Amino acid sequence: MVPLHWCMLWLLLPLSSRTQKLPTRDEELFQMQIRDKAFFHDSSVIPDGAEISSYLFRDTPKRYFFVVEEDNTPLSVTVTPCDAPLEWKLSLQELPEEASGEGSGDPEPLDQQKQQIINEEGTELFSYKGNDVEYFISSSSPSGLYQLELLSTEKDTHFKVYATTTPESDQPYPELPYDPRVDVTSLGRTTVTLAWKPSPTASVLKQPIQYCVVVSREHNFKSLCAVEAKLSADDAFMMAPKPGLDFSPFDFAHFGFASENSAKERSFLTKPSPKLGRHAHSRPKADIQKVCIGNKNIFTVSDLKPDTQYYFDVFVANSDSNMSTAYLGTFARTKEEAKQKTVELKDGKVTDVFVKRKGAKFLRFAPVPSHQKVTFFVHSCLDAVQIQVRRDGKLLLSQNVEGIRQFQLRGKPKAKYLIRLKGNKKGASMLKILATTRPSKQSFPSLPEDRRIKAFDKLRTCSSVTVAWLGTQERNKFCIYKKEVDDNYNEDQKKREQNQCLGPDTRKKSEKVLCKYFHSQNLQKAVTTETIKGLQPGKSYLLDVYVTGHGGHSVKYQSKVVKTRKVC
Repeated sequence: MVPLHWCMLWLLLPLSSRTQKLPTRDEELFQMQIRDKAFFHDSSVIPDGAEISSYLFRDTPKRYFFVVEEDNTPLSVTVTPCDAPLEWKLSLQELPEEASGEGSGDPEPLDQQKQQIINEEGTELFSYKGNDVEYFISSSSPSGLYQLELLSTEKDTHFKVYATTTPESDQPYPELPYDPRVDVTSLGRTTVTLAWKPSPTASVLKQPIQYCVVVSREHNFKSLCAVEAKLSADDAFMMAPKPGLDFSPFDFAHFGFASENSAKERSFLTKPSPKLGRHAHSRPKADIQKVCIGNKNIFTVSDLKPDTQYYFDVFVANSDSNMSTAYLGTFARTKEEAKQKTVELKDGKVTDVFVKRKGAKFLRFAPVPSHQKVTFFVHSCLDAVQIQVRRDGKLLLSQNVEGIRQFQLRGKPKAKYLIRLKGNKKGASMLKILATTRPSKQSFPSLPEDRRIKAFDKLRTCSSVTVAWLGTQERNKFCIYKKEVDDNYNEDQKKREQNQCLGPDTRKKSEKVLCKYFHSQNLQKAVTTETIKGLQPGKSYLLDVYVTGHGGHSVKYQSKVVKTRKVC
């Protein structure tokens, strides 16, 4: 199952005619069809196996069509929003009837055919709303006319689309390694060194790839086309068509199609592809930079500002297809120019902290003089971190923290607290920390001591599993997500898969099972069970439960791998 991306193609649908067919994988036939402009009049066609780019005006839906000619055909469709969330749905429609005149051979007027399709709702197969790269895939699709409808309600925006009836053999998007994280291996005042595991597309499949590193001051990116849209609104893919103008949909220089000479002449993200191993710098722009570095999987970002937080993303792009896949990005704060100063914690406010490998970070908390107690909440996102707390120089606490921990200390009038965070030898640490004298108003959700997900083996079936987890006396929102994984999926892979501080908003909509609220004043009864249905026989699934507090901060329970029965 490979992710797919799309952009800008205004081609028009040949609605039913005995002498007209939709573009096929037959390149010679397709080139002949696109030369007949009347053939594409006033509709949009998605070519099979070609990523296209397009543009949406706000609140103006756009429709695309394609035909699956035979039953039981594999089908994969992917939409990539570039700079704004999209609403899109895929539906299957009946093909219009052919000419009404029996034996006359005269097709119905084109306008009547088009109206017939538009008036028919069809069967909705999939829908999505958001800015994630989302896809629909089916191993056996019926023949018929498929319609993809897209809408942007926030602003005018670009997007990409890719559809194929041969997803197994196409593999247009580079694969990610089993550990898709980007690691910070070295941190300086103006430099950060990044490293990541190589893509199997290069090491195993021996296909040509190149990596692009993106540095931002604002946030991580989910796709390379989102980076391009941010870099330049004017030339990211092509200039936005002006409403009311009859611009030519046949300017293939903007659509990423191959020239007659060679497919390799296609540009990489509308800019010339550099030779592998050489740096390609995008046009300078404040707060964001893109550098393509060939097939190296280590890179040092330079010319950064001291004591500044940056977000780092790595994308692997197929040099032939120009399609890309995103690694799991990271963030880091560069070292201070002078001697590292102590970070001041504010009462009740969550602070993000980055600690380099074997490094240390100091924080200071000065609560109101009359405080009675102090509560520290520490959420270690990746590897374990050591925390030490001193009150007026006296050591009160020294613990290793993995996951989320809560520490409550007795207060002392006019006391000051010094917190020392020490990274481990394995790698850099990212964490969130909150100090408060009013724990009832803090942003973190209340949590039970035991944050495991329990699976009931006797209740397993071929299509469902039943699990349970503990809650607390405080009413919280719990959301459970599932994802199919390989049978050899282990605990180490669960830890490496993603930043534990990432909330449910980073998960695919298709992975969500349900959300619910529950609590109990009797802690022995603060437990809930759920039966997850619609699973496949003999398959392994990774289950995650997220609890969200009143302040909006989410914490993930320990992941659980369950397997359905093969035979029932």
